[in-house]
Amino acid sequence: MVQRADINSVLSDIRSLRSQMMQNQRIEQDQSVRGRVDGPRNVQEPREIPSFSDMLGNAVNSVNDAQKQAGDLRTAYDMGDPNVDITRVMIAAQKSSVSFEALTQVRNRVVRAYEDIMNMPI
Repeated sequence: MVQRADINSVLSDIRSLRSQMMQNQRIEQDQSVRGRVDGPRNVQEPREIPSFSDMLGNAVNSVNDAQKQAGDLRTAYDMGDPNVDITRVMIAAQKSSVSFEALTQVRNRVVRAYEDIMNMPI
């Protein structure tokens, strides 16, 4: 014969679990509020936000560095340097290619946005 649980005991178990969960949430909320009020405050110094031209210049310089590194590795491999293997050369070439393509896409979008702004009626 199958023993069935009494519905009232199941409901009381569910209610007690629910009340325990609610109590745990209240304790966590109280601790987080108390931590914000009583705890030490971490004051961050304002960071200087770089200008768009600085960010674009840094991006161009990093792409240039990646291309130089890929070229240097390719040259070293061609010269027979035993410390340079083909996988490093190919990875560096792919990194430089992807970074150049990304920079080209950014440039195209900036130019398109500039043209849209310039074509707006006043």
